[in-house]
Formats: sequence, structure tokens, C-alpha cells
Amino acid sequence: MRVSATLGPQKVNPYHAMIHDHRPYQIKKLYLWLELHYAKQFIAPQFASLGAGHHLMKPWNIRLHGAQIEVGRNLHVVTADDRKVSLSTWQMGETSGRIVMGDHCLVCPGVRIDSASEILIGDNCMLAAGSYLTDADWHDIYDRTRVVGATAPIRLHNNVWVGDGAIICKGVTVGENSIIGAGAVVTHDIPANMIAAGNPARVVKALDLARPLVTRASLFLDPAALAHRNDQIDRYVLTKNSLLNWLRVCCFPRRGD
Repeated sequence: MRVSATLGPQKVNPYHAMIHDHRPYQIKKLYLWLELHYAKQFIAPQFASLGAGHHLMKPWNIRLHGAQIEVGRNLHVVTADDRKVSLSTWQMGETSGRIVMGDHCLVCPGVRIDSASEILIGDNCMLAAGSYLTDADWHDIYDRTRVVGATAPIRLHNNVWVGDGAIICKGVTVGENSIIGAGAVVTHDIPANMIAAGNPARVVKALDLARPLVTRASLFLDPAALAHRNDQIDRYVLTKNSLLNWLRVCCFPRRGD
């Protein structure tokens, strides 16, 4: 699966600001190889467990802090240089945070997950860009010297979709298949098969249970076929790109590149 991150007007590498992908096919394959081995060498060991089939895009922009971060199969993390992904657990005294994520989950640029209690994320969940999950206040309301404050576990059931910039607060459970709208602040439980939006979030619509629901698991029914299809797309799109033109675009970009 290809997921692209749209960059705003921030200062970025000129190549990544280009309209088109000018890399030759072999350069793209080398880049993917470097991503894979960087993730294997520096990121994977920081997880308590990490399932097979993960795809960590620009893994040097992933920040993990603390123990007990467990993830299932086919995790797909998308990052950008200006929108890093951060997963953090806090262990101190009686406080012991834990993050558990199921199979086939998608984590987009700028996502943060902070735990001092427990955050459970089911299979096929999608966390859109800039969304934030926190199971603690991170300071006590009355004693501001207490670092963690009140805590309560978060639970996202299977196939939950959290929209751009949404915040899931401590003690919240979101039911299976439900969608949290962009920018929502969720302070109370959301039932299954609902769409919730607003601040504080409230249910605005129910899903039509008569319509079939396709989950991310369907992408990974045949991993070899998926990899082959993605490779064929790269070959088709990039095969005419030349090394000299790619270098020219990197160093001397022109309008329309």
C-alpha cells in the first residue's frame, strides 16, 4: 500500500518538494532497502515485540521511549521530517505505562501515543496525522509537582479510525468500527459503529450496518502478491527516469519538476 504525506510550506529537502518522483527505479529500491535495514537495526529492538510484515517509512523519524510497547503484524508507519511519530510509556514507582497495538494498523505522520497506564489498540485501526492518545493528565490538577497525575486506560476496539488532529483522552473506550472526526476531543466512551465529532466529541451518525465493511486486513491476505503489485507500479512509474535527470532535479530544480 502506498500512502503519501502532504508537506506544507515548511523548509524541506528540495527533492522531496518535487511534484513528480524523479528517482530511477534502482535508486528507489536502494532507498527502500536502506529504510528496511535502518528500521531493523535501530527501531525494531526498541519494541518489546514487533510483528512480521511491518513497513516503517522514514524510520529515522520514529521516536520510542520506555518499555512495554508491543505491536502486531503488518504495522505501517508513515512519517515526515517535520512530523515525527512518538510512542512513549512512563515507568516510575507504581506507574507503569503500556502500549499494545494489534495487527494491520496504520500510524500517520505526527501521531503521538503517551501512556502511564495502558493503551490498547485493536486490529486494523488507523491513526490519522497529528492524532494524540494519552491515558494520563501528566500533572496533578491540584499538586502541579506530581508528574503523572490521574490515569485511566484507553481502549480502541478493532477497526477504529481516528481522524486528523483528534485527541483521545484518558479512560475512553471507542467501540468497534467507529470513526472519530478530525479535530475531535474524546472525553467519554463512543459506542461501536458510530461516527463522533466535536469538542467534546459526541455521536453525530451511525454507520450503515447493511453495507459491507472492508478492513485493512484485506490488504495482507497475499503479502507476496501485494509486494509484487507495488513493485510493478514502481517499475511502471519510474522506469523512464534517468540518473542524470534525477541528480539535476536534486541540485537544480525547475518549475514543473
